[in-house]
Amino acid sequence: MPEVIFNGPSGRIEGRYQPGTEPNAPVAIIMHPHPEFNGTMNNQIIYDLYYMFVERGFATLRFNSRGVGRSQGMFDHGPGELSDAAAALDWLQSINPESKASWIAGFSFGAWIGMQLLMRRPEVEGCISIAPPENLYDFSFLAPCPSSGLIIHGSEDKVAPPEAVQRLVEKLHLQKGITIEQQTMEGANHFFTDQTEELIERCSEYLDRRRADIAAGGGR
Repeated sequence: MPEVIFNGPSGRIEGRYQPGTEPNAPVAIIMHPHPEFNGTMNNQIIYDLYYMFVERGFATLRFNSRGVGRSQGMFDHGPGELSDAAAALDWLQSINPESKASWIAGFSFGAWIGMQLLMRRPEVEGCISIAPPENLYDFSFLAPCPSSGLIIHGSEDKVAPPEAVQRLVEKLHLQKGITIEQQTMEGANHFFTDQTEELIERCSEYLDRRRADIAAGGGR
């Protein structure tokens, strides 16, 4: 789990990077929760997502956005964090030039940032969005969403209530050519307290199934 430092729009960005098992391995980038509520790349869910991709041979990066940890800059309420994420994906792809597939994963605020990044990067093969806070942020940019993905959230989430996530899912379901899979974890709160193991198991199952489908010639 080598520590890496690379250049971002506001100075250096701190990350943790694991090379892929093959030169053409897919790449994955993971976005952490809200920095003003202790969201960092060391969040347990972010950490577990990181190893989920690493264990499957991905070249995987998690990183601290501006103003978090040793990353330079100041919190920018979204636009700056999106620029950081774009720079992080650029860096990841630059050191994996033979990779043909990219995945994006994010939790809460990081899911919002990740889905915005998804809109800018047509090469992205899939995304995993955990507890996207549709009630707190504008998701209208997803028109249309360019890639299929998983949206997973808790039935007892008070930060991103199920009815708000449902509005987002219904909006995305109207689009042709992509498949947004929704999973609701019964009894789970926004932080998936005591349920992170099940969360990662569900994300792993989705990732394995999507990758197998793509390998077999299925759509995005």
